[in-house]
Amino acid sequence: MSIYQLGDMCPDIHETAWIAKDANVIGNVQLGERSSVWFSATIRGDNEKIIIGNGTNIQESTVMHTDIGFPLSIGENCTIGHKVMLHGCEIGNNTLIGMGAVILNGARIGNNCLIGAGALITENKVIPDGSLVMGVPGKIVRELDAAAIERLHQSALHYQENAARFREELKEVSPK
Repeated sequence: MSIYQLGDMCPDIHETAWIAKDANVIGNVQLGERSSVWFSATIRGDNEKIIIGNGTNIQESTVMHTDIGFPLSIGENCTIGHKVMLHGCEIGNNTLIGMGAVILNGARIGNNCLIGAGALITENKVIPDGSLVMGVPGKIVRELDAAAIERLHQSALHYQENAARFREELKEVSPK
């Protein structure tokens, strides 16, 4: 893993967090308990603070960044899918951001939301709790029911278990 201090800004990483070897965590970043950062993800806290809540997973090739005046925070037990772009936004608890989604400065995503794969959440857009959002630009399609919200939680739990497995079992090998 590549963890970098930038000037006087040093990542604050909980001892139970797991970070893949080729992920990059830079500057003013806080990683909560049981959080995970997967392969090729980049979290760059050079302009404002980035907070990743307890139990949240940041999947492969995701990029997280901020602009001055636009910090980035992700709540607890969230799933941030593969190749997501998060920029200066706020994401509530137990929310899933689908693969390839883009969320821009000032956007606020509520608790228990599902942002569909490839969706674009434009600047300063507010998504209420329990919403399913799809499309470009992202539009609320419907409210999630209790079963769908539970599936969001199960996704986060799966990644917590998988990160624990990778911490114990992942071994680098040489080609034969």
